[in-house]
Amino acid sequence: MTDMVTAALPIDLGSGPFAVTTQGLVRRFGSVRALDGLDLQVPEGAVYVLVGPNGAGKSTLIRTLMGLVRYEAGTVNVLGRNPADLGAEVRAGIGYVPEDYRAGYPWMTVGRLLEHQAVYHPSWDAEYARRLRARYEIDPGRRCHTLSKGQSRRVQLVLALAHRPPLLLLDEPTDGLDHVVRDETLSILSEHLADSTTTVVISTHRVYEVEPLVDHVGVLAAGRLLGQLPRHELHGSLLRYWADVPEGWRGPKELGGRVVQRSGAARAIEWTVWGDRDAVTRGLSQAGAAVREVAPLSVDEAAVALLSGKEAS
Repeated sequence: MTDMVTAALPIDLGSGPFAVTTQGLVRRFGSVRALDGLDLQVPEGAVYVLVGPNGAGKSTLIRTLMGLVRYEAGTVNVLGRNPADLGAEVRAGIGYVPEDYRAGYPWMTVGRLLEHQAVYHPSWDAEYARRLRARYEIDPGRRCHTLSKGQSRRVQLVLALAHRPPLLLLDEPTDGLDHVVRDETLSILSEHLADSTTTVVISTHRVYEVEPLVDHVGVLAAGRLLGQLPRHELHGSLLRYWADVPEGWRGPKELGGRVVQRSGAARAIEWTVWGDRDAVTRGLSQAGAAVREVAPLSVDEAAVALLSGKEAS
């Protein structure tokens, strides 16, 4: 077994415009680099899903963008500002759902919490907040410390959306929600995006839940980006190939690091390969493989393949 080669995967999204960028971003916790030279680019108006295993650095990155975690090297630009210098100004323009599901001060009622947050956001839409609260069946008289995990998450979503911010940072936004409320949340997000000019960064390990909304994908592992690209490019260039092969077949050397994932039996292969479909098919055929089927991957399947981290030798 050898480590997966990802040199062929794109990371640079071009010249923008971008709502969020980082360059060479580094954050250590002791000897561990939670963020290791990260170059993030989130286009304005995009719904960007950030996927990766636990410990990949997703929450650290989002908290850094919020100005809640100090970084040690590199640069950060969020909505034209550096959150390390202008944290309060940056946070005023962000709707944030943290990984931690606790909402507000324990003694506050939900209604008082919503009033409290409205003071800090001149763009607060009280009628929109009321409609969201009704859709989520949130009792404004409940005290925050009595809320379940799912109820707290619903309150956090109302707080994030009600001031219609130009940027949403959502860290595992459906965590703690049952299936019915998850579906309702995705409907609410879809309607919000249709009505508001918003850039969204979603960190999640449930990619399949948010997949209908996503148009850009970043794959993060051990604090580094394995790839960063538009969804249509991922859909068109990361493909799964099924082929019949002679016994002992090793495959064409020219594919090299483009093979993201390998599996199969003695006389059949199932490979996930990055590259032009015709060129990859031609390379496999010229090497003696009889290609039976080629299919694109969903965003969720692509993330799993890229994060597998290994390819069979």
